[in-house]
Amino acid sequence: MKSLYLRIYTTVVVVLFLFAAASGWVVQRHMDGERERAQQMLAERMSAWAELIQRSLPGVNSAPEDQAEGVREWSQRLRLPLALDSADGERLGASDTFVRRQAQEGMRGVAVRLEDGRTLWVMRPNPLRPSVSPPRPRELGEPLPFLPFLPPEWQSGIGVLAVLGVLFIAVSAGAFPVVRRLTRRLESLKFGVEQFGAGALNHRVEVSGHDEVAAVATSFNVAASRVEALVRSHQSLLANASHELRSPLARMKMAVSMLDDARPAQIDKLRREIDTNVAELDALVEEVLLASRLDAAPALDAPEAVDLLAIAAEEAARVDAELDGTSASVRGDERLLRRALRNLLENARRYGGNEVVVRTEVAGRDAVVRVCDRGPGVPEALRERIFEAFYRLPGHAEQAGGVGLGLSLVKQIAERHGGTVRCDAREGGGSCFVLTLPRAG
Repeated sequence: MKSLYLRIYTTVVVVLFLFAAASGWVVQRHMDGERERAQQMLAERMSAWAELIQRSLPGVNSAPEDQAEGVREWSQRLRLPLALDSADGERLGASDTFVRRQAQEGMRGVAVRLEDGRTLWVMRPNPLRPSVSPPRPRELGEPLPFLPFLPPEWQSGIGVLAVLGVLFIAVSAGAFPVVRRLTRRLESLKFGVEQFGAGALNHRVEVSGHDEVAAVATSFNVAASRVEALVRSHQSLLANASHELRSPLARMKMAVSMLDDARPAQIDKLRREIDTNVAELDALVEEVLLASRLDAAPALDAPEAVDLLAIAAEEAARVDAELDGTSASVRGDERLLRRALRNLLENARRYGGNEVVVRTEVAGRDAVVRVCDRGPGVPEALRERIFEAFYRLPGHAEQAGGVGLGLSLVKQIAERHGGTVRCDAREGGGSCFVLTLPRAG
């Protein structure tokens, strides 16, 4: 079977059928045992009655009136409807209760053959047989065919099987919609996965219920959102990188085309222009590759203890920035943390003027690095957007260059280490970029 719901439903029905069959067999065995015990008890009782009555009744050669009177007398003593037939089957006498009950519907008699050939009848009810012809005489002590309190149809197992059959059909009919609802949700999840795999990255599956299927649907939606964000990020990164590559390439192409007609005094200037564009291309490619690796890597490869004050001192010396603070140790990738500090310092030097200050400190369980400048500052409404890839403040690209990936990389590196980065206004003018990372240990 290809359909999951058919396999589940078939399994439920087969198990239910086996359970019903086993239950029927056990019940039938129990009823057979009870019937045998009841028959044995009733046979013993009937045998005792017959033996007692036979010894007390007038003999077979007595007058029929005397035999009939004896039957009526014992009927009153035992409070049982009794009748007596001769060996030829002729009715010799019967009690009034036997006659009345014989006329009622659903009443039947039990015949017991006496040793002298006569037949003693004992009347008892049979609710499922409104009219029963007198059964054949049976020998004294012979087991009775039915329980006195249970219809023979039920004692033969048909009733038990009928009840189990009804229960089997009812449960089978009730199990189908439950199984079908479960597998329909699985089919919906399968359709959602196929839609997502076909390129509909914004497709999400419906989450209903609180069971395992709902948990799988929720996990799929979370994973789909992450994959969509990652793909969109890579698409944006590729598109923006392609756009940014055109400017230095166009400048290089123009400089190369001017070399042939340039005067000796202009050749050095054109070569410096080409070198500058090559360096810009190299930096752009490096940042794009680093951003791609950060997106692809789920976690840090081998985190180690890193002293932020030490790497801050080395990077501050490169850009001639002022250093202040205390030692703060974190666990992470030293190369990535160094790149984050370098980007912040170069960004501060490029846009923030000559006064650049680096300060490291410990705040509770976190290590904090502040890189402050005295530049024009960042408008409050744009302090989140500057960390987006390829975003640059209006006018900054024309004044200082750059491709807008530096701060985006800082944010990625901070988040990869379980930290954050934000931009605050500096008292007295300028900006402060605050990098917060969890301390080691």
